[in-house]
Amino acid sequence: VQLVESGGGLVQPGGSLRLSCAASGFTFSSYSMSWYRQRPGKERELVATITSTSSRTNYTDSVKGRFTISRDNAKSTVYLQMNSLKPEDTAVYYCRANGRNDWGQGTQDTVSS
Repeated sequence: VQLVESGGGLVQPGGSLRLSCAASGFTFSSYSMSWYRQRPGKERELVATITSTSSRTNYTDSVKGRFTISRDNAKSTVYLQMNSLKPEDTAVYYCRANGRNDWGQGTQDTVSS
């Protein structure tokens, strides 16, 4: 099983980033997928979830209205569009297939002026 996150970087407050997570080694289309983040000095937290068919999405309150999770089952990829970024969004972002305990290396997102 592989989960490869990409798309992070350094962005100014108010800016945007689009994260991608390419999955392999399991039946991607059968799993709901989530994005997590680990902010400096904090525990890993759930950010957003999308069901296997994209019928439902859920977000933690701090990112509602700013982040959008989506997926492309044909490409076995899940995305996280992050807009109106704030310094407190600085974190390493990870994706995970719900019900599995596989983690990728994460992608660093730094929001700073």
